[in-house]
Amino acid sequence: MAWFEKTEETPLRVPTEALWVVCPSCKAYVPKADWKAADKVCPRCNYHGRLTCRERIRLLADEGSFKEINAQVSTHDPLNFADASGTYKDKAAKAKAKTGESESVVTGTATLDGIPVVLGVMDFSFLGGSLSSGAGERILLATEQAIALKRPLIIVSASGGARMHEGIVSLMQMAKTCAGIARLKEAGLPYFSVLTDPTTGGVSASYAMVGDLNIAEPKALIGFAGRRVIENTIKQKLPDDFQTAEYTLAHGFVDHIVPRKELKGFLAKALRYAGC
Repeated sequence: MAWFEKTEETPLRVPTEALWVVCPSCKAYVPKADWKAADKVCPRCNYHGRLTCRERIRLLADEGSFKEINAQVSTHDPLNFADASGTYKDKAAKAKAKTGESESVVTGTATLDGIPVVLGVMDFSFLGGSLSSGAGERILLATEQAIALKRPLIIVSASGGARMHEGIVSLMQMAKTCAGIARLKEAGLPYFSVLTDPTTGGVSASYAMVGDLNIAEPKALIGFAGRRVIENTIKQKLPDDFQTAEYTLAHGFVDHIVPRKELKGFLAKALRYAGC
């Protein structure tokens, strides 16, 4: 009979994941609009979420001032690497499709609070922000551009380390990038390094730690080998805050911890203090 029949209705509820972001640290539900407006910083626990390279560039560079350089330098597969999960070539292609980038670091010229700079920003979402031959070449070329233009260099790191799909070629980028930065310093130009979550492996062991100023975001993971590897090697329990930005500051490996919303202003002041 008609009164037992019910027409299908379209549900009015919007799926929860479309409205909220769950903080990875304190598990608080943050309205997605608030999360975005706060540049992915949790209002409850101050957890700093990971930004893409483009989000980071928008945060630091004056509007409309960023001009990308060396975009033609991309991934290279010198070993024709493949493992059980597939080929490096296919993984790189998927990373490019996912992120819209062609390498793990984007470099360019910009102004920061009106100060001309050369800017390099790593993107962890591109193969873990790994340091490859392409990424190393982009960083080296950025240092050369900074020297040619007589501008300071700022690099924002977010990386798991060297891209082992390229073997020794990826490890060679550690010395290569540091050599470029050494020439920058010989030219009397400042280099500021910003370490974000995470900065580890071959990146932390090379250009990320040789800035005139090494600046970290709060609670960023900063280190070389992982906690478990170190504990198994030295047969000791490490402190709970080991390899956090706060721990590395206390032990002299970074100079300042700067919240994300204050980073642009801090860099501007530091650049002006350096005479830029």
